[in-house]
Amino acid sequence: MTPPRVEDPEPEAGASEAPPAVSHLPLKVLQHRPDFLRAARARKQGSQGLLVQARARGDSDPVARVGFTASKKIGNAVTRNRAKRRMRALARQVLAPVARAGWDYVLVARPDATVNRAWNDLVEDLSLALAQLHRISR
Repeated sequence: MTPPRVEDPEPEAGASEAPPAVSHLPLKVLQHRPDFLRAARARKQGSQGLLVQARARGDSDPVARVGFTASKKIGNAVTRNRAKRRMRALARQVLAPVARAGWDYVLVARPDATVNRAWNDLVEDLSLALAQLHRISR
């Protein structure tokens, strides 16, 4: 038996869909090991929930790039994946609006902190770390 057809109601003339959440600056994800290694040799700013590594690439590419690292010190695969999911959400919420064009950022998870720390505290940690990193670079 086939299910009955349900036709979509036509949208109202005055109604519009909410705009998708977009960042102020497009973020690309770092994927190559040399990019992570170059960021590791650059500026670092630690916080209780995570470590942020950042470097100015010095090119004219108007895109900020971000990478995520969670080593085996964080825990098993489930815990590492949860830490990376939380860091990706942090990057969308906190990093995207303040990221600088031509910069690479790497968020490094901390054992027992990135996964277990309260969300608002992680947001505050990343905001303060980014403010410190950009204050240093001026």
